[in-house]
Amino acid sequence: QVQLVESGGGLVQAGGSLRLSCAASESSSSINAMGWYRQAPGKQRELVAAITRGGFTTYTNSMKGRFAISRDNAKNTVYLQMNSLKPEDTAVYYCTSGLTLAHIGYGYWGQGTQVTVSS
Repeated sequence: QVQLVESGGGLVQAGGSLRLSCAASESSSSINAMGWYRQAPGKQRELVAAITRGGFTTYTNSMKGRFAISRDNAKNTVYLQMNSLKPEDTAVYYCTSGLTLAHIGYGYWGQGTQVTVSS
């Protein structure tokens, strides 16, 4: 059982930046792809971004340009750099995994980290 542990959430003012990290407890095919979903209060969970071991990425269009996903395969860790944050980015951000980008979210999930953006 792979565990995903997120860190880096917190409170930030609009226009600010945060960097989220997610470390997997071990390396396996189940984390070939790693990524981030988010869920705002009263809304459905939505994909933010995902990345493969080889560096292929996918983003939800509304976040592309402000958010950047990266990965350190040696550390089994994925990062989400969030810039120019807006109040509507307030959500719980979840780390997740999958065999491929198409399977992101079908693997393991972290417990989530709260990001709050104040106006």
